[in-house]
Amino acid sequence: MKVLVIGRGGREHAIVWKLSQSPRVTKVYCAPGNAGTAIDGENVNLDITEFDKLVRFAKKEQIGLTVVGPEEPLTQGLVDAFQKEGLRIFGPNRSAARIEGSKVFSKQLMRHADVPTAEFKIFDHPEPAKYWVDTREYPVVVKADGLAAGKGVIVCNTGEEAKRAIDRVMIHEEFGGKAGRQIVIEKRLEGEELSVLALVSGRAILPLPGSQDHKAALDGDKGPNTGGMGAYCPATKATPELMSKIESEVFVPVVHGMKRARYPFSGLMYAGIMLTNQGPRVLEFNARFGDPETQPLMIRLKSDLLDLLEAVVDEKLGDLTEDQVVWDPRPAVCVVMAAGGYPGKYENGKPIAGLDEAAKLPDVKVFHAGTKREDNRVVTDGGRVLGVTALGDTLADARKRAYEAVAKISFKGAHYRTDIGDKGLKG
Repeated sequence: MKVLVIGRGGREHAIVWKLSQSPRVTKVYCAPGNAGTAIDGENVNLDITEFDKLVRFAKKEQIGLTVVGPEEPLTQGLVDAFQKEGLRIFGPNRSAARIEGSKVFSKQLMRHADVPTAEFKIFDHPEPAKYWVDTREYPVVVKADGLAAGKGVIVCNTGEEAKRAIDRVMIHEEFGGKAGRQIVIEKRLEGEELSVLALVSGRAILPLPGSQDHKAALDGDKGPNTGGMGAYCPATKATPELMSKIESEVFVPVVHGMKRARYPFSGLMYAGIMLTNQGPRVLEFNARFGDPETQPLMIRLKSDLLDLLEAVVDEKLGDLTEDQVVWDPRPAVCVVMAAGGYPGKYENGKPIAGLDEAAKLPDVKVFHAGTKREDNRVVTDGGRVLGVTALGDTLADARKRAYEAVAKISFKGAHYRTDIGDKGLKG
């Protein structure tokens, strides 16, 4: 079978790499891909928003399954376009992808499904929002309603910070005018974050091992939010008891509620969870594989990824049992190497050295994110450049190995967090 993966980041490279290992896959294409997907598959020079061209390519090449990586084409209806033409595709349709595409929709869904989340209020004008902030006696988080590449969430310590955040989103339109037409302001939750990804098909739910992302740009969770600076899996806090609680109190009510409301979810549902003193609370839902959580998940997955994706698409997920999904018992750590200036302005085109040396280390895989090949060399082509991922007998071993690989790689302006996995080591 030929498979097409849509996207160009580290998540897509991990998916391409894993699918290429399936005995049933003859070829993996990636559109548009990066320098890493060109090694483990074959890149196709098509943009993720060129729906007609992607459909034509899938038909011409007789693609047996298409897998959508990023959120943008999902929320714009790529799955709908493929299904209309009778093409098999993994991911939610446009209606179901609103769970990520609209913070307002997601929050209202949680309220109706009685899913534990932070106290919140929705606004479509800045002045009432500022007035409401003044009446709160606790720190808040201001969220742009629409997609903002993981950066439309502003954590505020004071009322003045919150008012500035409201202006940034609604008046200055920093994250795009459409994304800021409405905002959600919610009580800031305290605790550790947990990422729980689950395969979902209709009412069937198959949770994957919990992982922990690191969203802040700097060590110690300091600095601005990013798309994710690293992750490790399995998360130490993700005990079987907690995972069972999250499945029953988060995924079941949301998945069943979407089914009842006639926009059933099919694909990968991601719940960002804050572990508070009052129990787990949902921060957000995503409608696709997380990045960088996918990288440590894929390096640990021993089962055939194609089997899992097809079970979702063919509505046979309920026939799979958790013991049919085999994981390497060893933990994995992914460290993101980012471009200088990220998540702010940065320059592309910086040559990357040391990739071959890092790849020679045992149980290490360097997943490419913002890279491209130019004049027979690999150069930077994005904010998050690489996801250096390693397995180890213990979390400490995996962490040490990942940073050994990071030390062999260099490009001008490279920066990364040095504390990925530290929370897990503390228990």
